[in-house]
Amino acid sequence: MSEQRIILLTGGSGNLGQAIIASGRFPGIMAPSHENLDITNEKAVADFFRKTPPEAIIHCAAVVRMVEPENDPVKAIDANIIGTCNLVKETIRTEKRNKKTIRFIYISTDGVYPGTRGNYFERDLTIPYNKYGWSKLGGECAVNLLSNFCIIRTSFFNPRNIKHDSSATDKYSSRLPVDYLPQAIAFLLREDFIGTINVGGKRESEYDRYRKFKPSLKACKYEDIVGNLSYKLARDASLNSFLWQELSKGEKELELDE
Repeated sequence: MSEQRIILLTGGSGNLGQAIIASGRFPGIMAPSHENLDITNEKAVADFFRKTPPEAIIHCAAVVRMVEPENDPVKAIDANIIGTCNLVKETIRTEKRNKKTIRFIYISTDGVYPGTRGNYFERDLTIPYNKYGWSKLGGECAVNLLSNFCIIRTSFFNPRNIKHDSSATDKYSSRLPVDYLPQAIAFLLREDFIGTINVGGKRESEYDRYRKFKPSLKACKYEDIVGNLSYKLARDASLNSFLWQELSKGEKELELDE
């Protein structure tokens, strides 16, 4: 369990945010609603930090459904780029005011990579394949201006809520069950690692991954999925998570059943 400190969680109502809260690993966590903390409003962020200066931040809040940035890129800019910039700016101001660094965990995406060949390392070129990926990469740029940060590039799913009835046998990723990530975040929150890290499972087709949790799942092809979409999807977004495996070596709860 992470040490007791005031942790600001953004995006607490989302799938990952809910998993973080439910994990019980963050006893000092506060997860304000959008009404109580609108990250797109710079003054609201500044007021919140002055009233309750956090000692650590887990930034999950984002426009995450890929179709939304395509239909409304301004909304994605506001939430994923400007909202992140507001948090970063106020983190820097608070650190200067209190003469103490704030640990900043930013949840990014495997969508910052091209999504064509897979096995992406952290040092590989970041050329997103859709507007969602570009908006998250914009957030990464701001986070890199901090002194005590960790950018987690990942992708996750909820095994208890697989809504689709078919998945592609030729579309690959390293997606993780959402309940794994709070453990990883708690570990990275207390570590002194600075920089960007891929946190993913093994390369696997979406069909093979999801059918373990939904046996009724039907098989299809990549072309069947992307045919009528208004945005691009990765064919192979798998991650090389060697750095993560080395960093977390010896932590039994972080070992993935491959």
